[in-house]
Amino acid sequence: MATVVLVGTLDTKGQEYAYLRDRLRQHGVDVILVDAGVLGSPLTMPDIDRVDVARAADSSLEGLIAAGDRGAAVETMAHGAAEVVRRLHAEGRLQGILGLGGSGGTTLVTQAMRQLPVGVPKLMVSTVASGDTRPYVGNVDIIMMYSVVDIAGLNRISRRILGNAAAAMAGMATATIPEAADRPLVGATMFGVTTPCVTTARERLESLGYEVLVFHATGAGGRSMEALLKGGFISAALDITTTELADELVGGVLSAGPNRLEAAGAMGIPQVVSLGALDMVNFGPIDTVPTRFKERLLYKHNSSITLMRTTPEECAELGRIIARKLNVARGPITLFIPLKGVSLIDAVGQPFHDPAADQALFEALRGDLNSTVEVRELDTDLNDPAFALAMADTLHASYQAWVHGGKEVYA
Repeated sequence: MATVVLVGTLDTKGQEYAYLRDRLRQHGVDVILVDAGVLGSPLTMPDIDRVDVARAADSSLEGLIAAGDRGAAVETMAHGAAEVVRRLHAEGRLQGILGLGGSGGTTLVTQAMRQLPVGVPKLMVSTVASGDTRPYVGNVDIIMMYSVVDIAGLNRISRRILGNAAAAMAGMATATIPEAADRPLVGATMFGVTTPCVTTARERLESLGYEVLVFHATGAGGRSMEALLKGGFISAALDITTTELADELVGGVLSAGPNRLEAAGAMGIPQVVSLGALDMVNFGPIDTVPTRFKERLLYKHNSSITLMRTTPEECAELGRIIARKLNVARGPITLFIPLKGVSLIDAVGQPFHDPAADQALFEALRGDLNSTVEVRELDTDLNDPAFALAMADTLHASYQAWVHGGKEVYA
């Protein structure tokens, strides 16, 4: 029987969680109810109580109550709930996770959900689901359902919403999903200005027997690929479009965070990397570009996106950053350098064509990369089909050598 884990604060939402539990059981699934509350007594008895949740965070419930700091207590219980959930999944006792709450409860429960791999059903009924859900969803497949009314007792609206949530979770937890063909998964990164390159490379890899997951390098895309790499879902990386590093360095709106371009190396899997769209930093509409950048070379990509050309100084620093990340990779790695442009608008005759900036990027890489990184320099721009095919073929050869060396464990 599939088991759904309910995580919540039973001192304030006990009645609602009892209703969810009963509805789930009516749909034929088992339930483990986890109490992460710290205020009054639980209104519904849990299967895993708050004492155990606090202990999982290396704390004690008595100490949290005595300290009298509600914010710190909630944060500790969130860590404890995340650890409890992680253990239940590792033990095979979690086929889905469901929670409900306001902003505080949503923060607590989704922190636990984010510990679980992509593909494990995760559903959060929340009063804040109609707003910006990025802080709660993060890089995993959390489903946010708007509660419509506040989660404060049961009524004809909340019963229907919670009933729908229970039915949806029961269906997901018990569903049998046909497995796809057993093909190695490759993670690839793409931007509008690198699409021709990625499309050609993807098609070549698919013809060679790979399944290619393409991530749009908009910050969220890069974070999602890094998360799947860490989770062991992806067998090899074709990281053509590393533009998110430029936004992180300069302050654009599409940063994937400081840890971008690190997961594949840490996992020790084959990767082929290039410099796609490092000629640009991304902002919103042109009137949102920070004042300090108003005199820079700007390009209106569309009414919603303004691109700013990176300078030689910025490009040199990007080269040093990339070198530091690639130098510590544990697996086989090849860096491809397109000598005639890193994007569609950096090619000869295009608005961001800047040989001095590109050379600053290339020279920094040449100077800082160590001998563990193979470097291939091609006298083309990044979107030339020959460049794309060379990257795809190199990744294929690297992956095959890695497999035959006995290191293939994730595909």
